[in-house]
Amino acid sequence: MRLNNPVKETLRGGGSAIGVFIPIPSPDVVEIVALAGFDFALLDAEHGRISPDDAYPMILAAEARDVPALVRVGENDRQVVLKYLDLGVSGVMIPQTNTPELARAAVEAMRYAPAGLRGLAGGRTFDYGQGGPMSERVPAINDRVLSIIQFEHIDALPHLDALLETPGLDVFFVGPTDLGQSMGYGGQVGHPEVEAVIQQVADTAKGRGVALGIVAADAEQTNRRLRQGFQMVVANVPALLMRASREMLAAIER
Repeated sequence: MRLNNPVKETLRGGGSAIGVFIPIPSPDVVEIVALAGFDFALLDAEHGRISPDDAYPMILAAEARDVPALVRVGENDRQVVLKYLDLGVSGVMIPQTNTPELARAAVEAMRYAPAGLRGLAGGRTFDYGQGGPMSERVPAINDRVLSIIQFEHIDALPHLDALLETPGLDVFFVGPTDLGQSMGYGGQVGHPEVEAVIQQVADTAKGRGVALGIVAADAEQTNRRLRQGFQMVVANVPALLMRASREMLAAIER
């Protein structure tokens, strides 16, 4: 298992990374999005039906096509995070991290001591004991993992500065849909008041050394978010498939 993480390296250098949520337990889909040119595959174990058993062949598929596999878990639980990390994911996204305490717990779950509380054991992460001494690999593995927390509730706004200052945090990821819902605008994509909060996050995050992430449905939205200062932008496989299918069917003359 390689110890570098090209997405993390790109974000650190100020570049952008474009990926897709994959809620379907399918290694084939991982390979397809990698071959299409996306920078990473984000396995969605929160809103999708992906278990650790499902994730393993998907991670192998990502590695075979030379893209990082990340995972969004459904809960801020150290043992849940551990299961996916030990399979070899290159990063973890944790939803609803609304307080500094939750943010610290999330990042600590992704790091071995002294940077965190991740359980240390042999296995795939250490090439089943063939990858050299644990003590030499631990710092590299800690550095490899991309730590992502989600800002998706208005109650987290008063804690914005503290959340952005979470030790070891790599990406602060805005979830516009749940954020809007928490503000009373459920399903109103692009509502001005929600967009104002998103802009506040973008302005506050400047110069903090933490990359910003967000979802986007298409290229136009992606370009707008990149101009706004977001570096990590994620589309969704079912939506991409639906759009391409509808465009094809609409163009057929029958």
